[in-house]
Amino acid sequence: MADYNFFDNVYDVVRQVPRGRVTSYGSVAAYLGAKRSSRVVGYAMQVAGTANPPVPAHRVVNRHGLLTGKFHFGGNTMQQLLEIEGIEVADNQVQNFKAVFWDPAIELAL
Repeated sequence: MADYNFFDNVYDVVRQVPRGRVTSYGSVAAYLGAKRSSRVVGYAMQVAGTANPPVPAHRVVNRHGLLTGKFHFGGNTMQQLLEIEGIEVADNQVQNFKAVFWDPAIELAL
């Protein structure tokens, strides 16, 4: 059951990533105090499709800006969703990654 609680916390953070920005699995994990749990954040994104309210899982990429979760969206859906929001993607990698990166530790600081 603890994983579902963690998943809910992950979803709460990812729902706050604005359109046109991306974050990383590791930055979400670190923000939640689970620095070594980036893979678990990835698992949460895999099953986020049924979450209500919806979770913009397409905005979560790896620490280098690679669309490592692309397979779970089917086809080119992840890239298309990012491009609709104005994020440039080439060779499965977010371009200008540092400029569009959204760090929850900074953005959600009290």
